[in-house]
Amino acid sequence: MGMDIKEIMDIIPHRQPFLLLDKVEEIVEGESITAIKNVTYNEPFFAGHFPKEPVMPGVLIIEALAQAGAVAILSMDQFKGKTAYFGGIKNAKFKHKVVPGDTLRLEVKIEKLRKNAGIGQGVAYVGDAIAAQAEIIFMIG
Repeated sequence: MGMDIKEIMDIIPHRQPFLLLDKVEEIVEGESITAIKNVTYNEPFFAGHFPKEPVMPGVLIIEALAQAGAVAILSMDQFKGKTAYFGGIKNAKFKHKVVPGDTLRLEVKIEKLRKNAGIGQGVAYVGDAIAAQAEIIFMIG
């Protein structure tokens, strides 16, 4: 089951220019998600990061993973209408540059889920190359 941008915006509160998801390819509510971010030269952060060599900031790649994880959690009936907040980021690693024209595939697996918190493992890919990965701790409020 996939989702378009309108369906994503019905689940998470993020809006442009901070919505970092374009579509969801596959989701198992509360368990896993694969989402896509098409990285274009028109992204506002490229104006300053870096003007002569545009590179997507690593923190925004982690944010994109967190937004994907939030869709997986907040699409569950018991969390509809709530917001997922960062509780922590562990073991973040950046392995491959993300540049204009890349398609960022965001895969998040939810490993723990409680009443108001959880942990997900996220991996961002460009093609088959790992661009970034991190453990994402989230709070639901």
